[in-house]
Amino acid sequence: MAFDAFKKLVRGLARTREGIAASLRTAFSTHVVDETTLEELETSLLSADLGPSLTQEIVEGVRRQARAGTLDGSGLREALRAALVAALAGPGAAETPVDPPRVIFIVGVNGGGKTTTIGKLAARERASGRKVIVVAADTFRAAAIDQLERWAERAGVEVVRQREGSDPSAVVFDALAAARARRIDTVLVDTAGRLHTKVPLMAELQKMARIAAREVPGAPHEVLLVIDATTGQNGLQQAREFTKAAVVTGVVLTKLDGTAKGGVALVIRRELGVPIRYVGVGEALEDLLEFDTAAYVDGLLGGEGAA
Repeated sequence: MAFDAFKKLVRGLARTREGIAASLRTAFSTHVVDETTLEELETSLLSADLGPSLTQEIVEGVRRQARAGTLDGSGLREALRAALVAALAGPGAAETPVDPPRVIFIVGVNGGGKTTTIGKLAARERASGRKVIVVAADTFRAAAIDQLERWAERAGVEVVRQREGSDPSAVVFDALAAARARRIDTVLVDTAGRLHTKVPLMAELQKMARIAAREVPGAPHEVLLVIDATTGQNGLQQAREFTKAAVVTGVVLTKLDGTAKGGVALVIRRELGVPIRYVGVGEALEDLLEFDTAAYVDGLLGGEGAA
């Protein structure tokens, strides 16, 4: 991760870091890690929304190390860092080469930052020299299409749209036909902001995926689930339900800079096995960052690299 991106991620995690590192400042400077220190650790991890299961696992691991020998505050920081990195371990979602167009579905509930994420992804793709179109497949709300067009204009890309109330699958069909004809590299599909309990909307998502696969081999090549980090553990429940309706290949964690619950990334990665692909740390086009495990953990715990 580039230095500027690292610093942005660290700044984005400031509120979560204040909850963990600030409360553990005494623990990190202690000479011996005892039960009082471990209780402080447990409270801090729970407040960052790591969840009871993962928190208990991490605390027990630290406790075993403390009992095996003398574990001081510096050792506690390193042990905690190693545990957090391990919790985020696992295979990532490698971008396998495909013949253009590469089709990416963006899914998630209303208000989670889905449209904003599409604009930022479009800007990233365009900056990499790729030709991009955005598909307005959320046809249920005129406001959704208008918002998407504003973000697409900021990113300098075209929107493929139809009138409000059109069949979303028909919009996807037309967009992919245009993408093939015009040799577009990347197609970003905005889907309706589905509540995971709305079965008909989930069925519509599956229908769009079938249409995409029929028109472009292997499509959708990625399905990115956008989750608002401020929702904490509710975000995990959303992720569980979406993985039942679609093969989610990665998570985009938005609004990370506005919450003290940034630890939810660890829970999502650990319990669902779905990699965190990007994190949003602001409103600017360049404020969508590729997720980097080491930088994320350093941002949580503070220290020299995260100063």
